[in-house]
Amino acid sequence: MDRAALISNVKGLSQGNLGVPLLLLAIMAMVTLPVPPFLLDVLFTFNIALSIVVLLVSVYSLRPLDFAVFPTILLVATLMRLALNVASTRVVLLYGHEGGDAAGKVIEAFGSVVIGGNYVVGIVVFLILVIINFVVVTKGAGRISEVSARFTLDAMPGKQMAIDADLNAGLINQEEAKERRQDVTQEADFYGAMDGASKFVRGDAVAGILILVINILGGLMIGMVQHNLSFDLAAEYYSLLTIGDGLVAQIPSLLLSTAAAIMVTRQNSSQDMGKQIFSQMFGSPKALTVAAVILFIMGIVPGMPHVAFLSLAALAGGAAWLFHKRSLERQAAQEERASAETEQAAEQAEEAKELDWDDVMPVDMIGLEVGYRLIPMVDKLQGGQLLNRIKGVRKKLSQDLGFLVPSVHIRDNLDLMPGAYRITLMGVVAGEAEIYPDRDLAINPGQVFGTLKGVEVKDPAFGLDATWIESGQREHAQTLGYTVVDASTVVATHLNQILQNHAHELLGHEEVQQLLDMLAKSSPKLVEELVPGKLSISALLKVLQSLLMEHVPLKDFRSIAEALSDAVTRTQDPVVLTAAVRVAISRLIVQTINGSEPELPVITMDPQLEQLLLGSVQQSQQAGEDGMVLEPGMAERLQSSLIEAAKKQEMLGNAAVLLVAAPVRPLMAKFVRYGEQVIHVLSYQEIPENKRITIVATVGGQNG
Repeated sequence: MDRAALISNVKGLSQGNLGVPLLLLAIMAMVTLPVPPFLLDVLFTFNIALSIVVLLVSVYSLRPLDFAVFPTILLVATLMRLALNVASTRVVLLYGHEGGDAAGKVIEAFGSVVIGGNYVVGIVVFLILVIINFVVVTKGAGRISEVSARFTLDAMPGKQMAIDADLNAGLINQEEAKERRQDVTQEADFYGAMDGASKFVRGDAVAGILILVINILGGLMIGMVQHNLSFDLAAEYYSLLTIGDGLVAQIPSLLLSTAAAIMVTRQNSSQDMGKQIFSQMFGSPKALTVAAVILFIMGIVPGMPHVAFLSLAALAGGAAWLFHKRSLERQAAQEERASAETEQAAEQAEEAKELDWDDVMPVDMIGLEVGYRLIPMVDKLQGGQLLNRIKGVRKKLSQDLGFLVPSVHIRDNLDLMPGAYRITLMGVVAGEAEIYPDRDLAINPGQVFGTLKGVEVKDPAFGLDATWIESGQREHAQTLGYTVVDASTVVATHLNQILQNHAHELLGHEEVQQLLDMLAKSSPKLVEELVPGKLSISALLKVLQSLLMEHVPLKDFRSIAEALSDAVTRTQDPVVLTAAVRVAISRLIVQTINGSEPELPVITMDPQLEQLLLGSVQQSQQAGEDGMVLEPGMAERLQSSLIEAAKKQEMLGNAAVLLVAAPVRPLMAKFVRYGEQVIHVLSYQEIPENKRITIVATVGGQNG
């Protein structure tokens, strides 16, 4: 072994990698070698301390995954406790005839002090502890672990789809999505491990009973036969030591079982268990008030212990009064804050200036109007998340399109239904829907395994079947395969879809000038030569809007400008300039459609029909007109066959791409733009050299 490897191994051992082998060696030593009573005392004390620490960590963990190593700790602690049982059994049977502290001070203390030296009482206490541990705590924790593991595994596909939906809507980035997917996997692994670990605890309880019986019987035989003790004396010595040994093992076992039950019954929260209990049980003084009244009535009944009942009634009543007082103070502070805000708004209204052009409200490029029930969704003070979601949508969309998407102006509209919202572009309604802010929307992605109770609607963004469900049904809906999102995500996704489809309307002269200013920082000569020397901003705007209309991003604005600078010397026609730009950025266009796949499945047109369209386009150009002449029946058949071919591609998970000749491409793109399916129209010149074309369908023939 070289020096570097030796140093690495020593460093790993110094960081704790030696702990597990040493622990296994210690367990084997306790099972096979005699352990002195003093060392037994130390190990039993360490076992109790470890159980207390594990229980407290379970109590203070905010969510189960904060203590994901718990199943492993549970297994190791159980093995160590069983090894201690074997070691203590050996000492009890070898030296139990000496009585007293023959097996150590800890066992003696539990055998004499805890149960008063009465082995009958000790057996009863031991059996009660075993029953509590085995029948109540361990059995319940095991059942919860089993059910939680099954439901967590069933809900994994729905949770994964919800993460993908948030990622596609721009609400989270790739790192956050990766972290959430890892949490989902770890949660399933945790509950599965807890289901298995609970079986070790139940086996430990059974082993405790067997060890007790074996120790007592074995002790009686050894004491009476080998050491000539009387039956009474042997029963006293060995029973007290055996019961002390059993209690020393069962109390840590009960603590660990309680910790396991706490972990599997915990809910993800930002508060520890103590704060949750205090806020949820004593947040309202009504329960304490009623309890105080009932205790008082029971306390004044003749024959009842008056002091105990009346004292607790006074304590509950005092706590209720204190919580009520705090609630009133909190409410008064909120009212004072609201009054101050109202006075400030009134003062600002009084200082209003004279009427001028600032009072003429311009039309918002992007507007969102909400009904009065949706106001809390856009109010951060009331915990509304919609503003952050909209900000995420704008950021993601700006990065994808290549220019800064204008801000969204939000206002309330009393003319709308209370739960309705409306999205406007340039003052014109682009989309509207009604939502339920206190519910979640379960969207049917195409294959689910059951139905849900709720309000059945259509998803506003994509028109899929969906159901508004109560928040408590979220896990059940995800288990059935539904994609479940909250009301804020529904609005943000709808807004994102509308802005993508109308991106060309959001680009204006100011945005084009900003693009030129950004390009001028890296390529000043290119911008100086292009605008306004060769091309006006208005002509450039038309070209860029044509690209956005066909979902072509403007991220590579430098290549767009270079292509225009070269093509503008030959023509000023925006259609021809757009075609030249598309060829220059063809790799970006195809990557946007098909990603990095080496093959591009395409739909082609029947050669006779394509020649007919080419002739029609050429005749229109010679006549000085734009467009092509297509017989209505043929146009209808062509549209139907295109839709059918696009649906087949969608079923296969591929984008629908129509490949045509360059002169026909702009008119065919306009022909399919407003159809039911999204069809990308490319010309032969726009296919990159590194892409292999696969023809999957031909449309426009006699049969198509």
